Amino acid sequence: MFFFESMPWYSVVMWFVVVGGLMLMNELARANKWVAIILFTALPICLTIFVWPTTAGAGSSTGTWFHWVKVYSALAGCLGFLALRFIKGADKYKLMMAFPALILAVNIMEAVIRDFQVYSLQGMVDGVYMQGGVWNIMNGVAGILNILTISGWMGIQISKDKQKDMVWADQMWFWIIAYDLWNFAYVYNCVSDHSFYAGFGLLMSCTIPAFFIKKGAWLQHRAQTLAFWMMFTMSFPAFVGESTFAVKSSHNTTALFVLSFVSLAANMAVMIYHLYRIKTKKRNVFKEEVYAGLKAFEEVKQNN
Repeated sequence: MFFFESMPWYSVVMWFVVVGGLMLMNELARANKWVAIILFTALPICLTIFVWPTTAGAGSSTGTWFHWVKVYSALAGCLGFLALRFIKGADKYKLMMAFPALILAVNIMEAVIRDFQVYSLQGMVDGVYMQGGVWNIMNGVAGILNILTISGWMGIQISKDKQKDMVWADQMWFWIIAYDLWNFAYVYNCVSDHSFYAGFGLLMSCTIPAFFIKKGAWLQHRAQTLAFWMMFTMSFPAFVGESTFAVKSSHNTTALFVLSFVSLAANMAVMIYHLYRIKTKKRNVFKEEVYAGLKAFEEVKQNN
């Protein structure tokens, strides 16, 4: 195959199990705040003390600074979002409502830095095969564009239903797709042999609910599924790379280039449209929502 080596049927089945499992955990965390607090505090504390020093230590595929920063930043995002959702009056403070945009930008920038870093790497590094090239630079630029097109954070609201989801109407479907393309390209570039699950599967576990279960809550879905995945992969690092279910990258330089090119093109298109909306609608990105008036935007606003 173009992007991956052979993909046996049981690996395809496991992909669906992983996606379904992450979606299930996300729904459990959405359903009850006390369950969410346990999952995002007590569970990672136990794993930090008793599991990760062994499974994610030096020399393992998850023993890099990036994995450790990623798991805690994802957990910080989940806890911060819980605070916004359930502390009475928290959503009334604009400074606090800037937190989701900040944590999102920081998470993207972490990956951008790693993409630029991998550009100069070749061969096995920390148990992962690296194949640096111009694709890393292309996708790093795509990530920066993705950060620059984050908009409408001042319009984040808490839904009025029992889940009290954090809803971000200005985070439009085309921005989410551009993000998915960038993030999949990042994982494919930097941890390519993990990308079948950690890239494609993980992204689908938050994009599906954002499109079909709870529209407007993509960032909440993303933070929670990412946190669950990072806790799992740091506890069982061999799953994605060495287990029976592992699916290896083809390490095809054409595939690396094409994927990063598509990522860059998509994010450039979103940036062009973003600037067009700002100019034609005279939007102040620091005070107003850029996509107000679009059908998808108004649907999210009306439903929450």
